[in-house]
Amino acid sequence: MIDYYKILGVPPNASAAEIKRAYRTKAKLLHPDVAKSDTTEEFKLLTQAYEILSNLHQRSLFDESFSHHMRYERGSRSEDTFDYRTWLMERNDDESKAKLIFFDLMHNREDDAVELFKKMNIERPSFSLKYWFTRENFMDYGFILAEELVLRGEYYDAVLILEQIIKMEYTYEYFRHFFPEVMSLARQVIIRQLGGSINPELALDAWERALDLGFEKKDESLILLKMAETYLAMGDLNTAAICTQEALRLDRSAKLSPALRALT
Repeated sequence: MIDYYKILGVPPNASAAEIKRAYRTKAKLLHPDVAKSDTTEEFKLLTQAYEILSNLHQRSLFDESFSHHMRYERGSRSEDTFDYRTWLMERNDDESKAKLIFFDLMHNREDDAVELFKKMNIERPSFSLKYWFTRENFMDYGFILAEELVLRGEYYDAVLILEQIIKMEYTYEYFRHFFPEVMSLARQVIIRQLGGSINPELALDAWERALDLGFEKKDESLILLKMAETYLAMGDLNTAAICTQEALRLDRSAKLSPALRALT
């Protein structure tokens, strides 16, 4: 198997900028129009290496395939075996952590994947999985991660991932007939499981986000009523009344609790 990193002369942990710089440097030397000898095949290989490693999805596939190839080439000798997961664990950059989360998710290490995902969200607020995968891969693996988060009662984190997936689907259709299952899981978490299970401020944030996800009016009315009840419990009667009125505007048949009815 061709080692594209070796062709470009960069280490496996090279950044996108390093890969681009290495390609430009070598391309100037190997381009058939400027090289003194026939470098056509070398230049083609160099270009192929750059195209693979400069594409996040293709690079991810290459990294995993190459790790399996190295494991096979080196045999079962423990001192020579290349372990892709160990290699990822030893790295501390966001890309490696993101790939480790999805790698564990797809290799029966769901607990490890969820634990690392939550750890990264706490330690690095700017951390985002979607930056390191193609849109399609993020949506596929992201939905699986969201399901695992729901199973563990991590509802707020699940909502944040589902929100990204849903908005991506509205921008450009991908899930198609599978999309109702995504919306169903989001509805289940947002309407049935958020209330009383997490910090009220986080619940309110999740419900506000949900109002932009394209649910039916009756569902949006239910969400607004949950927000109203929460604001009421927090002592914010004015905002509770506003949410209640908006809920009734969307669904005149919405059932109000006695406390909310007193606000109308």
